Amino acid sequence: MQDLAGPDMPRKFPIFDGFALLWWGLLFGLFIARAEVTACPTTCHCIDKSGMTVVQCMSRNLENIPSDLPRDTVVLLLASNHITHIPSHAFRELHYLQELDLSNNDIETVDLGAFQGVSDSLLVLDLSNNHIQSVPKEAFARLHAKISLSNNPWHCECTLQEVLRELRLDPETVNEVICHTAVQEEYAGKSIIQVLDSGINFCNFHHKTTDVAMFVTMFGWFTMVIAYVIYYVRHNQEDARRHLEYLKSLPSSSQISKDFDTISTVL
Repeated sequence: MQDLAGPDMPRKFPIFDGFALLWWGLLFGLFIARAEVTACPTTCHCIDKSGMTVVQCMSRNLENIPSDLPRDTVVLLLASNHITHIPSHAFRELHYLQELDLSNNDIETVDLGAFQGVSDSLLVLDLSNNHIQSVPKEAFARLHAKISLSNNPWHCECTLQEVLRELRLDPETVNEVICHTAVQEEYAGKSIIQVLDSGINFCNFHHKTTDVAMFVTMFGWFTMVIAYVIYYVRHNQEDARRHLEYLKSLPSSSQISKDFDTISTVL
């Protein structure tokens, strides 16, 4: 069969064209994936510092933590905003995150599992100068980062004591973790670490409070039972008295016999 391409025209090999298309497709896919990983939120400024992605979102009037953060973020700066809440899994996609600054916000609540996903990588966490009074016991579970919790209106009680026991607090600010309020008012205004170091155990106060509440509850139930028994006895005594009076009002059998004899004599 005659070659229609001619002797001077290059032959086409479809298999090589297929490989070329596949190669370009892979390159395009990698480019798109890389773009998704490194895309920067419009409210933030992202820079590459010594091969590390630093995301600067400071003083941007943010009320929530951005959800479209680059997955390769190593340093995330969210200080001086109006964030009030750290939701669960807020940073779960940021597996390379090492430093997180949330200082000088309006944070009041930290959800259970807020730092899940970054517990192994995170080295520094700053939550200073917020409005946090208490946190769930498991909020910082398996977190090994150096943490700053200073200048928050902490309520010093058993749960906070157990939370602090598991944390590695920043030594430079550890004495600035102050009891704004406490289960015992005498400790308000004092450094919680210094209070605990003096031998005070807030969990003992918690148990004492619980014991008193249980005692009051049991006393209340006991009083109700006694009151019911007294009412029951008195009520039955009243019924018994009325029954006796009724029986006494009935004519006796001897009186009935005498009445019957009198009637017989008359007849």
